[in-house]
Amino acid sequence: MVAESRHGPNVIGRRIRSRREELGLSQEKVGVQIGIDESSSRARISRYELGTHEPPVDTARLIAKALGVPLAYLYCDEDEVAMLLKELAARPANQRKALVSTWLQDLR
Repeated sequence: MVAESRHGPNVIGRRIRSRREELGLSQEKVGVQIGIDESSSRARISRYELGTHEPPVDTARLIAKALGVPLAYLYCDEDEVAMLLKELAARPANQRKALVSTWLQDLR
């Protein structure tokens, strides 16, 4: 059964498709990058995006790496938090750590 959210039937699929399109990558290219045979890669990624199938966590981790986002981004059902995760991941580790530390202090 496919998980429902306020954004549609499949958060993971929606995030994969959005990021893939943002990067200008085809379904086939993403599939091949994560090790899926070229002959079935497009269909497999399409099934993940449509919510027909949900990728196992190890596969989702490979997809996230191919798309340059953290794994948590794919599973995040809040758009603003997902954008924050994506932006944080794009920063160098020391800058990311400093930002998170500052935000946590501000929240207390």
